[in-house]
Amino acid sequence: MNFPGIAKILAAFGPLLSTAGAALAQQADADALSKQLSNPVASLISVPFQSNFDFGAGPDDDGFAYTMNFQPVVPIELNDEWNIISRTILPISYRDYIPGDSDLFGLGDITQSFFFSPSQPGPGGLIWGLGPAFLIPTASDDALGTGKFGLGPTGVALVQHGPWTVGGLANHIWSVAGDGDREDVNQTFLQPFVSYALGHGRSVTLNTESTYDWEHSEWTVPINLMFAQVTHFGTQPVSLQFGVRYYADAPPGGPEWGLRAALVFMFPKK
Repeated sequence: MNFPGIAKILAAFGPLLSTAGAALAQQADADALSKQLSNPVASLISVPFQSNFDFGAGPDDDGFAYTMNFQPVVPIELNDEWNIISRTILPISYRDYIPGDSDLFGLGDITQSFFFSPSQPGPGGLIWGLGPAFLIPTASDDALGTGKFGLGPTGVALVQHGPWTVGGLANHIWSVAGDGDREDVNQTFLQPFVSYALGHGRSVTLNTESTYDWEHSEWTVPINLMFAQVTHFGTQPVSLQFGVRYYADAPPGGPEWGLRAALVFMFPKK
């Protein structure tokens, strides 16, 4: 039997086998990162740059709004059993329909949340987190913010089984200080979501990001359908996301529909 010949054949196929193995490993890594990204309290640092394009706003239903949300999520390990998840939302906005301003661009109010979350899932695979949420009046223009400091409770709960992630995030914020000439803040935010992993680092997500303004008894209910692909820029894992949104309800002058695109940098826990 010609063992040297077999050795040469194996040597020739070695690089192909190595490449195939690396591809399978990267696919498994992409699937794991995609699943973590579907979990708002995962042990994963994520830095999303989320662009929202909204149409049909303003008094004549022909206005355009753009909002870029910079929203880093940073897990902090307290001990072997508990984590704190810091979630920041910093909006940078453009509006072309604000009365008295032909074009308005600037910074909005920051929403800062902290979730105290067990490091391991509970019974039935339940993953949860509870904590405070803060509204910080950082807006560069009155039309882009509330002028109020606010605080209230926030929470998230979800389960992940197979390719499915199902859960919800909520908060309620009351104003406690700020400009006395501005209206009080008293609003509830609800974000139920369902995500399905398609494999190869791909996923599709359906959610709403509903806000109820108790001061004016008004709902804002955008429904988002998003597709995401986890890939790599060199060695840096990222998620590329794109989707559409429809406003099932909005206050007078609110948008009718929109598009969303996001680039998410991910820094897995070593």
